[in-house]
Amino acid sequence: MLFIGICCYAKNGVHMNISLTPELERIVDDKVKSGRYASASEVIREGLRLLEEHDALKQQRLAEVRNKIDRGIEQLDRGEGIPGPEARTRLRRSRGVK
Repeated sequence: MLFIGICCYAKNGVHMNISLTPELERIVDDKVKSGRYASASEVIREGLRLLEEHDALKQQRLAEVRNKIDRGIEQLDRGEGIPGPEARTRLRRSRGVK
């Protein structure tokens, strides 16, 4: 099992040790061997950076869905809704379902 020491950027200089499964260890090792990364720590930092980007994108998409739901509720409040059977027919037609 691979143990990686990562120095946190806290003022007190706390270090964090993480352990990886053999599969993740192999992935990290392969990345370093490829020459793209100089160390296992660089691989882990890149992975965490990508995780942050992924989480931010998920939050953005969630906000977009919530905005669409809010717009739909506002339309329903104004009486602009589509009756259920017609809505189902339109959805089936748009998906190519009979």
